[in-house]
Amino acid sequence: MTEISSLGEFGLIDRLTDKLEAVNESTKKSVGDDAAVLEYKDKEVLVTTDLLLENVHFDLTYVPLQHLGYKAAVVNFSDVYAMNGTPKQITVSLGISRRFTVEHIEALYAGIRRACEVYGVDIVGGDTCSSHQGLVISITCIGEGEKDRIVYRDGARDTDLICVSGDLGAAYMGLQLLEREKVASAGQKDFQPDFGGKEYIIERQLKPEARRDIVAALAREGIKPTAMMDVSDGLSSELIHICKQSHTGCRIYEDRIPIDYQTAIMAEELNMNLVTAALNGGEDYELLFTVPLADHERIKKIEGVKVIGYVTKEDLGCAMITRDGAEIPLRAQGWNPLKDEK
Repeated sequence: MTEISSLGEFGLIDRLTDKLEAVNESTKKSVGDDAAVLEYKDKEVLVTTDLLLENVHFDLTYVPLQHLGYKAAVVNFSDVYAMNGTPKQITVSLGISRRFTVEHIEALYAGIRRACEVYGVDIVGGDTCSSHQGLVISITCIGEGEKDRIVYRDGARDTDLICVSGDLGAAYMGLQLLEREKVASAGQKDFQPDFGGKEYIIERQLKPEARRDIVAALAREGIKPTAMMDVSDGLSSELIHICKQSHTGCRIYEDRIPIDYQTAIMAEELNMNLVTAALNGGEDYELLFTVPLADHERIKKIEGVKVIGYVTKEDLGCAMITRDGAEIPLRAQGWNPLKDEK
């Protein structure tokens, strides 16, 4: 193992970014100068950033560094796709404690580079420094969008259909399984975790994917959502965000919320309410969006998208209609990164 101090900051950066080649025309100058140079012609520029802290956002007891790097990049790409845009460049900044070696950081960076290869994104800069609080990852993503195609959160209108991609609650159930096995392994030297039949929910937690395929499908069908965001903090929280910014209410149906079989089995094992997990679990990185009622037939053609409800007038509030026809108010109970843990 190689101590990071033996390379120094610039030596580490050179090693991590060796042989990076730009794949986007908008990347005019990448790593290696005081600043990257980007050029966007006739496009709106989208910028998002994400900060990940060890023992707050991730636990290296069960999160492989390469998976962590991949996920750290992908969650930023997801934000750009949620604006109906395309991610093009990222900068990567790391705070590294002394317990990490060069090889550890290379594994992390390998995951970031792999995500960039898969999604066609360039790494154009960043920074490294020492950290006294474990590993810190900050990624900023720059993307582009057609001026008349960018979708915000505030465009939902009364009678719009509410749609979601994929399934919900799987990442949260994967986290619960990882935490359960972590507790079970305490004090055991040769402990083997039991993930049999639960591979899907583990992957949804450790290695999520951004739904660029849904953005592409919407474009092929000629559909521009009226509002859209990705499901990072939970379906309830995201719906309430859209409705608050759009000055609307909503109704979703419990029996229309898409849930995978492995998610349901895990919830049963842990004696957890399945719908609560789907509503509030977060980290699914699926796309939640609204479309005009007139687009109903075209939406039905897109595989992996489900209509789960509709937008109402603001004074009706936000609620879920249960299987027996009762209305339950939606509450933003997703994860709050600024909440004190006691």
